[in-house]
Amino acid sequence: MPIELLMPALSPTMEEGTLAKWLVKEGDTVASGDVMAEIETDKATMEFEAVDEGVIGKILVEEGSEGVKVNTPIAVILEDGESADDIGAASAAPASAPVAATPAAAEAPAAAPSAAPAKDGDRVFASPLARRIAKDKGLDLSQIKGTGPKGRIVKADVEDAKPGAAPAPTASAPAAAAAPASMAAGPATDVVLKTYADRDFEEVSLDGMRKTIAARLTEAKQSVPHFYLRRDIELDALLKFRSQLNKSLEPRGIKLSVNDFIIKACALALQQVPDANAVWAGDRMLSLKPSDVAVAVAIEGGLFTPVLKDAEMKSLSALSAEMKDLASRARDRKLAPHEYQGGSFAISNLGMFGIDNFDAIINPPHAAILAVGAGTKKPVVGEDGEVKVATVMSTTLSVDHRVIDGALGANLLNAIKDNLENPVMMLA
Repeated sequence: MPIELLMPALSPTMEEGTLAKWLVKEGDTVASGDVMAEIETDKATMEFEAVDEGVIGKILVEEGSEGVKVNTPIAVILEDGESADDIGAASAAPASAPVAATPAAAEAPAAAPSAAPAKDGDRVFASPLARRIAKDKGLDLSQIKGTGPKGRIVKADVEDAKPGAAPAPTASAPAAAAAPASMAAGPATDVVLKTYADRDFEEVSLDGMRKTIAARLTEAKQSVPHFYLRRDIELDALLKFRSQLNKSLEPRGIKLSVNDFIIKACALALQQVPDANAVWAGDRMLSLKPSDVAVAVAIEGGLFTPVLKDAEMKSLSALSAEMKDLASRARDRKLAPHEYQGGSFAISNLGMFGIDNFDAIINPPHAAILAVGAGTKKPVVGEDGEVKVATVMSTTLSVDHRVIDGALGANLLNAIKDNLENPVMMLA
């Protein structure tokens, strides 16, 4: 029977995408692992690989199509001995199936759309052919380990499997299909359009990234109990030390930025105050051992937060090189999901735009985010009571009160401040 190829969920937040480009055409033979298409998700442009062998019988969604919902059929693959004539018969078959189906069997088709390629939490990712074979044999896909790309269950995984428990219940389907947090805070669309009907404007449609940003940050601001801690940090010692290091590193083509020091300072602070190195996980907290620090990178139409993993273990030059690489690929939307997922802490630096200070919104499940302003010359009172001019950077730590209480957050921000004001100690 022809296999329907479904629009995959290539990131945890993806609900729809753009089929940017087909790399195969009707009549082409594909094998597992072959790249068939380029798909623009809410975060990046990613390659879509085949998980079954066969011939492309029909392309159902043209390249360039926007807003293609996850699990929408986009093409049909024919197996050995099948022809394009079989495609119509295959599409007609499901219509008669429910007539003779038992109640349990009738529910099975409804569960299929909730799955996508790979396995993530309670979602079982399997190819359409593997699903059909599993259904025929009465297999529970959640009990089968996939050997396809990214752990997806493919034909070979289910052919030799023995029937066991009944197919997985479909109760989780509504949860998987649940819509993200509302983006419609404020007046309804028709009310806004009517208000500005006599003004000259252009409607700008929301792409996947903007929809995701709107949904996630609306949810974060509504559900995460934020509180804010502020400290001014003197940068003169750091700027002097940075200048000396950059002269030494110049022959190697390395130039450290202030942001590189901030990343290192935060990573070390999470080790110095380990109780703050945690994330909120619904009904519990996860206390992390490594310092995985996310850094906001502005791109056209939105932002990414690539994660520097094990940042406390890396040298300043290694962090600098990795950050430059991640930022460059973020702007080209070439980051893989594992490069912008995870972390327990984030940094948002708007100092290069001349912003003195601001409050950042926490990116769940992170417990905190540091908002960094510009370093500016200001009069300060020294320890000797004398007034002097110093380069001062304003920082604001946004904290999730469910994970970090006031005193703990204060200790974390003080550790960040101490690291930045004593930069030599970060190399000890």
